[in-house]
Amino acid sequence: MVQRPATREQRTPEKVGKYVIVKEVGRGSTGVVYLSHDPYYRRDVAIKVYNLESQDEDRARVTRKMFLSEAHMVGMLQHPNILPIFDAGEEDGHYYIVTEHVHGARTLSAYCKPDNLLPIDDVVEIMYKCAKALHYAHSRGVIHRDIKPSNIMLTQANDVRIIDFGIALVADSDISRIEGIAGSPSYMSPEQVQSLDITNRSDLYSLGAVMYELLTGFRPFRGGNLSKLLHQIVYATAQPIHSLRPQIPELLEDAVAKALQKEPAKRYRNGLELAADLTRVHQTLREGSSKLDRQEQFSILRTLKFFHDFSQSEILEVLRASTWQDYEQGEEIVKEGEMDDRFYIIVSGNAAVVRASKGVGELEAGDCFGETSYVRGAKRLATIKALSNVTLMKVSSTLLEQSSAACQLRFNKVFLRSLISRLQSPG
Repeated sequence: MVQRPATREQRTPEKVGKYVIVKEVGRGSTGVVYLSHDPYYRRDVAIKVYNLESQDEDRARVTRKMFLSEAHMVGMLQHPNILPIFDAGEEDGHYYIVTEHVHGARTLSAYCKPDNLLPIDDVVEIMYKCAKALHYAHSRGVIHRDIKPSNIMLTQANDVRIIDFGIALVADSDISRIEGIAGSPSYMSPEQVQSLDITNRSDLYSLGAVMYELLTGFRPFRGGNLSKLLHQIVYATAQPIHSLRPQIPELLEDAVAKALQKEPAKRYRNGLELAADLTRVHQTLREGSSKLDRQEQFSILRTLKFFHDFSQSEILEVLRASTWQDYEQGEEIVKEGEMDDRFYIIVSGNAAVVRASKGVGELEAGDCFGETSYVRGAKRLATIKALSNVTLMKVSSTLLEQSSAACQLRFNKVFLRSLISRLQSPG
């Protein structure tokens, strides 16, 4: 039962289902969020209790459907950038959802004002993670339908969580068909505004609108009233980003413009395509970290043992999927326990492999590392530290997925051979 304390002054329930309530942490139009602790799994959880008692019959029916939509996804979406739903329940007419509680998290709404914008490269990284997370959800038949700054959380470690799947569309499910609710007007796609069928590209449009606002501090369309706003979304062109923030790279402005295309067919086909373009933007922002031009880089790679079996065109494809960075002696290159999808090749210099503060090996020019994270998306098993000045080639798996099948096959064969060799070595 949802047990309430005896005193009238204290409105927070003592318990929701099996969960003992610690305190209230948030309140919205559909309900209240409480902090609790799950003793079985030894983790803090957030419990959202839907408020039906104070709503009229129609609104209560919609809220009940939102609950059922989220409850339907318990354990369904397991991605590091999507807030996991652990449990759902109903007792005595009280509906609740149990999710991960992220301490100290704030939503992106805090960074949508011109005087409080995030650095451009931070926005690119956040949107990259969102694009990958949405691709994951879409591949499982889930369309969020309400992507907006307040539904994207930023953790204290600058990681991302997409939240609130209350009005999501789920393939082969009638539960999510909530009439009269389409999302938040400022971020709705033209097809949502017109009540047309929507696909994954509608979410990508909404993400483009969020990206526009994070970069400029303004929403792409700002009608004086709802009717004007919806008309602009369907027919108007957003003000160019560079006119609001001149330092925005052209590649990034192009990516936002593509996401905001009126016709779904002209937008990105999926989140991976958007993530790939954002990776290219990130590379542009990081240009200058290596002083070598493309031809010099190609000539050096031809001499490395890693690329001995590659054709000229395959090396060029890998180059396009990579960035080069220089590290000074003693500098940490990657850290044990971190997570990313990149694969690394040492172009010059030497590096130490450190696990649990203990040196376990050395790497030299032509050696590679990061195979495990590339293949499995797992955490780094070791820290890599420069023993001398090191030039490193970082290969993005997101961009490599855009290269030819022949190049991907060659690359996978070589680094798997390297991984097997390392596993077989006595050290």
